[in-house]
Amino acid sequence: MAGRGISVNARRIYSPVFLIPAIVLYTVFFIVPVISGIVFSLTDWNSLRPHIRFIGLANYGRILKSSGGPYLMSLFNTLAFTVGTVLLKTLVGLALAIALNEGFRTSKVLRALFFSTYTLSALIVGIVFVSILSGHGLLNYLLEHLGLKVLARSWLSNPHTALASTMVVEVWRMAGWNMMIFLAGLQMIPKDFYEAADMDGAGPLFKFLRITIPFLVPSITVAVVLNTIHGLKVFDMIYALTGGGPGSLTEVINTQVFKEFGDGRYGMSNALGVMVFLLTALVAIYMKRLLSRGEIEA
Repeated sequence: MAGRGISVNARRIYSPVFLIPAIVLYTVFFIVPVISGIVFSLTDWNSLRPHIRFIGLANYGRILKSSGGPYLMSLFNTLAFTVGTVLLKTLVGLALAIALNEGFRTSKVLRALFFSTYTLSALIVGIVFVSILSGHGLLNYLLEHLGLKVLARSWLSNPHTALASTMVVEVWRMAGWNMMIFLAGLQMIPKDFYEAADMDGAGPLFKFLRITIPFLVPSITVAVVLNTIHGLKVFDMIYALTGGGPGSLTEVINTQVFKEFGDGRYGMSNALGVMVFLLTALVAIYMKRLLSRGEIEA
């Protein structure tokens, strides 16, 4: 009887009516804004114009043809920021996970300490690092006392170091989050593989390349895809650290969206927002397929 009851419950079909609240919320808060943004991106909606005119793809043409202008610069900076931070966050997170995977006495404390940076607000982190990386900040103070005064500079306002400095701060904040993803993957690897490799006389490098990395491919896939999406959508960290400056050297697409909207150019702001949406979706889908193919082969 118990088995029959479980079978009946497993085959029970619930009414589609229960889906209506979720569908309504999804439509109102996602589908409608996306469609509205696409429609308005095809107009010249501007706070200075009394009427909205349909102009087709003119806004997108202005973005792609603005050689040396703020739009292409923000696109380039977004891609550079994404590539740099994805690479560094993945490598640093993996290194931390491997170092803290062993159950030594302070490993849990150190895990919590590294992960705690992710729980901090990006705006708070930005405000703190503005002080640390300023011309008279803590970093330059330490460099001077270590006899490295020649390296001291205003890191966030120097054209040669501003974008790289924002990347370093982003990596500092997110490395612990990546560490937790890789720790979960490491703890799923059967110990028998390492014991068998030890019996065969395999060295640490062989075990890392032939055991650890293949088993971590799913975790690496998740980390890379999510880090890529986060990098393409970055706003708060850049806005808190540099506001897009000096000049437009650290301007990213979302800070440009914010400025266009603040200046009343709503059509252009929506066009930039749609570009972020499309770029994020296309890159995420491509990377997921690419990494999943490697996961299957591994």
